[in-house]
Amino acid sequence: MRAARLIKMVLLLQSRPSMTGAELARELEVSERTVARDVLSLSEAGVPVYADRGRAGGYRLIGGYRTRLTGLGRSEAEALFLSGVPAALHDMGLADAASAARLKVSAALLPELRDAADGAAQRFHLDAPAWYREPATPDLLPAVADAVWDDRRIATRYHRKDAEVERELEPYGLVLKAGVWYLAARAGTEAGTEAGTDMRVYRIDRFTSVTPLDDRFTRGPDFDLPAFWAERAAQFARSILRDEVVVRLTPAGTRRLRHVTDRAGAEEALAAAGEPDEQGRTTVTLPVESLDIAYSQLLGLGPEAEVLGPPELRERFATAAARTYELYREP
Repeated sequence: MRAARLIKMVLLLQSRPSMTGAELARELEVSERTVARDVLSLSEAGVPVYADRGRAGGYRLIGGYRTRLTGLGRSEAEALFLSGVPAALHDMGLADAASAARLKVSAALLPELRDAADGAAQRFHLDAPAWYREPATPDLLPAVADAVWDDRRIATRYHRKDAEVERELEPYGLVLKAGVWYLAARAGTEAGTEAGTDMRVYRIDRFTSVTPLDDRFTRGPDFDLPAFWAERAAQFARSILRDEVVVRLTPAGTRRLRHVTDRAGAEEALAAAGEPDEQGRTTVTLPVESLDIAYSQLLGLGPEAEVLGPPELRERFATAAARTYELYREP
């Protein structure tokens, strides 16, 4: 632990002109007294650390000293490619590896390029969770992430509807979608059945236990996680659109439809629609998840949309319009 801290101190001093004791203590998560002791240990080991005294003083390396301890380990190299998503790295337990990787890269750069990391961080930040939703990190996410990075099979217990199933999985990849973590995995044993071969998607927060197994699996060479997720996401979006409604839209309603309902479903419905009528209104047959959801979505279009069918949904809108009229009519 102390050796790793000393290496990190050298890399910090190598990547910056100088640092105060308070800055080093904050970066290393130790006291300033510990920093002073570590600096003394480095000096005794032959590392030329110089202490500037006074209020503006600090510590710096002298004589252009360069350490060769900048080689990236595998976990650090992998984490470096995810450094733009710090919250996700923290959730997966990779924050320390990413920090070490960034520090090593910074230490290896020319002095005039060492502010590149800070410059990028000030210009781009990814905030994955959706608005108005408190992100929750599944307790078992680090265990699943370890198995993903290690290509190690896992034995799991998983909530599915009203039952809990046991299954062995080959964990291929993790996806963070709108603040929810998913695992793409090849299904294995379920309650003693033969191993499966199809790739499936599991919500991490539905795992109740995850146990790493001794054996590793051979990752399919043709598996492409982004392409797999895009295909499954499109399949899911289509699968939940089980009902249809017929809507007559004004030009404004036509423009806004894709913003209040499923975008792909709206664009498909508009593409299949005929020409506008003499009033400029377009009639579309819109796929929806349910009539209740269609009601809440299409209410957002107000008078720009007239529901033609099914009759029970049209009646709900007629009732809502009458109630709204009563609220706003002149006394």
